[in-house]
Amino acid sequence: MKNLLTFIFITSLILFLAGCGSSRTVQRTSSDTTVDLSGRWNDTDSRLTAKKMVDGLLDSRWITNFKKENDRRPVVIVGNIKNNSSEHIQTKIFSKDIERELINSGEVKFVASSAERAEIRDERSEQQQYSSMETAKRLANETGADFMLKGVISTQNDSFDGEAVKFYQVDLEMINLETNEKVWMDSKKIKKLVDQAGYKF
Repeated sequence: MKNLLTFIFITSLILFLAGCGSSRTVQRTSSDTTVDLSGRWNDTDSRLTAKKMVDGLLDSRWITNFKKENDRRPVVIVGNIKNNSSEHIQTKIFSKDIERELINSGEVKFVASSAERAEIRDERSEQQQYSSMETAKRLANETGADFMLKGVISTQNDSFDGEAVKFYQVDLEMINLETNEKVWMDSKKIKKLVDQAGYKF
């Protein structure tokens, strides 16, 4: 009888502990589905902000004026997108979202960033030594950019008693590389209300 009670107790204990264990499920979803778990800046914010701001950029008068004066599309490069927020934001992802929107628009020509150019120049230099004359790419034949797009991401947060307001502001500006003239500026604001009962931010 004693052995039976011990067996029942141990079995019950194992079942209880198993029931207390954590479980995790993973569900695949479309990459353009909005999933906002924490309220922090995420891939949806990056993608939608890039699209909205590039649409405004391409609808402004600077590009029309440039085409009229030069009879060609402007050449653009994306410069530094600075993270002035209180969060760790992958600005590289945002920069690539902007590049993708600009290139796919067909309204501008686009050149590689300074980091990308360094790798390409190394390859071009090696071609002078190791590739045939017919296939080696010429030095000092790069397309220079006419404009640089720069920007900054800033945040301002407020919280009280389990509720928080997360405010993001993205500022972008297009600068003429020859004259330093700012030909376009715009801002995109995002505000999120996060409510988590029983949690102090």
